[in-house]
Amino acid sequence: MGGNWAGEAADLLVAAVRGGGHIALSGGSTPRPVHERAAEIEPDWSRCELWWGDERCVPHEDLRSNYRLARESILDLVAQPPGVHPVRTEHGPEEAALAYDQELDGVELDLALLGVGPDGHTASLFPQASTLAERQRRAIAAEAGLEPFVPRVTMTVPYLSAAKVVLFLVVGAEKADAVARAFDRPPSPATPAGLIRSREGRTVAVLDEAAAARLQAAG
Repeated sequence: MGGNWAGEAADLLVAAVRGGGHIALSGGSTPRPVHERAAEIEPDWSRCELWWGDERCVPHEDLRSNYRLARESILDLVAQPPGVHPVRTEHGPEEAALAYDQELDGVELDLALLGVGPDGHTASLFPQASTLAERQRRAIAAEAGLEPFVPRVTMTVPYLSAAKVVLFLVVGAEKADAVARAFDRPPSPATPAGLIRSREGRTVAVLDEAAAARLQAAG
């Protein structure tokens, strides 16, 4: 926690890149400086494979696309790019989710990079949604609980929890209450971020001071 949150998260991302791991990326604006710093530190990403913890069902050039974020902040910057496994959003959410689920068969994530929304959601797993109960599939279609209100594809709770490292990256005072509910209280479908913990590895939360404020107050 603290002022160097981007550097702390970038170091963990670089370790996974250098280890040749399977990495699931997230969307939103928060990961951009982490991606860019990691790409600057390590320009050779050729040993790792990139996946998406969730994706909006929009064209890959759309400003709302999580793939576009990764292209601009990683793929366009590194000298030796990784293997890339985007969600095929042109097929629509149900077909794209089924195809992604099949593509993920046999893949074990080394790092799952996740955020926490002000409502406590993570990936495209929203509070009290039926998607939280999925236990068989690795990726499923999901409806948006917050803007942008477009259909999604998301990795599931058990699949994300199977990652060797689950890395939450959270910035901003508007997320402080959700952070406290996710990390200081018992797991609940009201706060999906609190349901995801690495079962056999590490769960790490990198927070700025504003996002961590309620934790500090509680401590």
